[in-house]
Amino acid sequence: MIATEAKPREEVLERLGDAQSVFIVGCGDCATLCQTGGEFEVEEMKKYLEQVGKKVTGSVIPDATCNVLDTARLLRKNKEAVAEADAILVLACGSGVQAVAEKAAKRVVAGCDTIFLSTQERMGQFLERCICCGECVVDQYFGICPRARCPKGQLYGPCGGYNNGKCEVNPDEDCVWALIYERARQLGYGPEYFENLQPEPTDYEKQKRPRRLVFEPRRG
Repeated sequence: MIATEAKPREEVLERLGDAQSVFIVGCGDCATLCQTGGEFEVEEMKKYLEQVGKKVTGSVIPDATCNVLDTARLLRKNKEAVAEADAILVLACGSGVQAVAEKAAKRVVAGCDTIFLSTQERMGQFLERCICCGECVVDQYFGICPRARCPKGQLYGPCGGYNNGKCEVNPDEDCVWALIYERARQLGYGPEYFENLQPEPTDYEKQKRPRRLVFEPRRG
């Protein structure tokens, strides 16, 4: 899922500028879990905007705002409220903001900062575990990705700053390579595994932006 943080309300107000009327779009998926764009957050934002003199013409919370077709359907369903608004405030990730902008002929304002692709460890705790590099090698490292979890992206073992199992960039964090070695040991792999491990050079062609994935959906 996509981890987001709510922008400070003062910043949201500044970005809205001279817009006197606002339509709010939340997100029923990632932003709801992050408590940045669910029903509660949309309602609280509505109250805040009205307190500072803005008119909120309406709101919707798509199941997943990045789903362009579903978001477009809800915008059409609320077309009068959307048309009345000077701007649309989107409480979702950057992909959701762009989905709204694509389907609404209105100025769109982001109410959240998009942080990273995350794993939810428990309620309210989100961890970065993947950088969407387009070339997944996590199976070679026993399910622990050094590209995402090492600040230096070390693929060939720990750097010289490794110290007592901790990362030199963030000493509060375990070195990802200490975690990889321990996982290997638990699974019965010895040092010879790493001696024979020769990762392919990173193919940065796969990280060219913007990227696109197109396939024929299964029917039936």
